Amino acid sequence: MIQTAPPETRSAQPLTLDGVTHSYGSGFAVDNVTLKVKGGELVALLGPSGCGKTTLLRIVAGFIQQTNGRVIIGDRPIDELPPNRREIGIVFQNYALFPHMTVADNIAYGLAARGMSRDEQAERVKEMLGIVQMQTFGDRKPKQLSGGQQQRVALARALAIRPRILLLDEPFAALDKNLRLDMQIEIKRLQRQFALTAIMVTHDQDEAMSIADRIAVMSQGRIEQLGTPVEIYDEPETLFVNNFIGSSNLLPGRVTGVESGTYVVTLDNGAVWSIASRHAFTVGDAVVVSVRPEQLLLVDQPGADRFPVDLKLSLPIGGDLIHDATGPRGEAIKVAAPRRPGEGFGVAGSHFCGLGPHARPALFHPA
Repeated sequence: MIQTAPPETRSAQPLTLDGVTHSYGSGFAVDNVTLKVKGGELVALLGPSGCGKTTLLRIVAGFIQQTNGRVIIGDRPIDELPPNRREIGIVFQNYALFPHMTVADNIAYGLAARGMSRDEQAERVKEMLGIVQMQTFGDRKPKQLSGGQQQRVALARALAIRPRILLLDEPFAALDKNLRLDMQIEIKRLQRQFALTAIMVTHDQDEAMSIADRIAVMSQGRIEQLGTPVEIYDEPETLFVNNFIGSSNLLPGRVTGVESGTYVVTLDNGAVWSIASRHAFTVGDAVVVSVRPEQLLLVDQPGADRFPVDLKLSLPIGGDLIHDATGPRGEAIKVAAPRRPGEGFGVAGSHFCGLGPHARPALFHPA
């Protein structure tokens, strides 16, 4: 019989990846990754296809034996343990439900494999069906469920074993947009309720920004930046992170002065901006200025800190109005502004573009 504390009292365990490396032939799928996920924290591994995030998840699960490094839960290395002894719950991208089993049997599968009695299994399954709000679906087969319902069953199965770590592999990929948001909220609620340490793999930045406590942006097997969603969006450390997260206008220029801890940058389009940066530059350096569309303003008056643009069209997208313009050097410029009720399209023609009052453009060396 398995003795486990109820989810309300079981303490969350930290997960540590200590110099984890995995190679395929002469190339590295994961290259010396060190990461500590705090107890009860959800960290998203975010990056393009082939960046190593799924390989890293499979190493934690025990499906792949890493070339070097250690995986530690709490203060205990688990590298020598098989997957079924790591106390890890996994929700796969395709949910991986057994099609010949009922919902109840799918949830009970991991419990039976761990030697729990039938009575205890039935009690735990009943509890989990209530937690995921599917009390009346226990006798159905997976093919009789919607995508969202299948995901709830997959979650219930993963949580039923009282895992110390929860792994989520592209959990929302098969869901439509509206259901995706509902399930993001549900997963976050359950992760907090069970005090679970969790890692989610995704290539969707909106998913990572909405659900994760911290985001690890990966590229070529390495973590480029680790931080909160706000830090990743507002303070990207590299041009790769900047370009991968959100939308940006990239404007070339040159450092023409330094004053009061900021750099004076003369853009190639003629505007002069003062920009604070944690990176080091010297006068004369060529730079790339990144500014988010919502940090720009369209105005009708010229100025030293503004450049002329030709507004092509404006698109109403939900509560925002997205302006598509062309700068004086032919560069594409996107400007986002809150849309007033009834407002649909901007006025095409000549305008000027400048920084908004709370803009925080980022400064990088050219790639």
